Amino acid sequence: MKKFYGLFATLILLFGILAGCSSQESKTKTNEQVELTISAAASLQNSLEELQKKYEKEHANVKITYNFGGSGALQQQISQGAPVDLFFSAAEDKFDELIKEGLIDKKQGTDLLANELVLIVPNKNEKNIHSFEDLKKANKIALGTPETVPAGQYGVETLKNMKLWKDVQSKVVYANDVRQVLTYTETENVDAGLVYKTDALVSKKVDVISTAKDDSHTPIIYPVGVIKDSKHSKEAQNFYNYLQSDEAMKVFKKYGFKGAH
Repeated sequence: MKKFYGLFATLILLFGILAGCSSQESKTKTNEQVELTISAAASLQNSLEELQKKYEKEHANVKITYNFGGSGALQQQISQGAPVDLFFSAAEDKFDELIKEGLIDKKQGTDLLANELVLIVPNKNEKNIHSFEDLKKANKIALGTPETVPAGQYGVETLKNMKLWKDVQSKVVYANDVRQVLTYTETENVDAGLVYKTDALVSKKVDVISTAKDDSHTPIIYPVGVIKDSKHSKEAQNFYNYLQSDEAMKVFKKYGFKGAH
């Protein structure tokens, strides 16, 4: 009889330990560290890095990793199966491509920001470029590769609409993204460059000479959306919602972006 009670007590103790382990395991799962991968246009770097700090402070279990680059190149990576949770594009056509491919649900995407295209020169401005027309004086002009960098695509459209493309096409130095255009101009490797207003604002080494008229190019709209195959869809959705919040919009506006609506 004593043996039976001893065995019974041992079993109860064992169940207690197992139950404790199980509840500890579910607690760990709840607090499990989640890494969100966000592919975003290079022009969003400063604003998104500031938002990352704010967001991670309030969400201790979420770590955000950014993959910045030209929107076209990022879109191609996602099409080829890159493990991404959100896509933040600097062009609607690149974003729409992923909707067509069924990789983003239209309902889980929104046009969030707008931007402007500007002509920049190094502070020294040795070629005395003071307008788009003056680009004829330049030896080298930096532009994002139009196929993969929306700013390059908008730049070519603008120069064609201004009847300048034929005169300057041979002088163009192509860059992998808009930040590389900025770097080329800052370091005086080129005489001028075409970037977004928001990129020009983060640099003290360049001057804005002129802003392209809105009707000279396709509207510069930044859509953002959750990738359907995200392994962390709940956390991705939460961050997607946060990007649309008043707090996030204040940060975007601080860096020169406008709301798309």
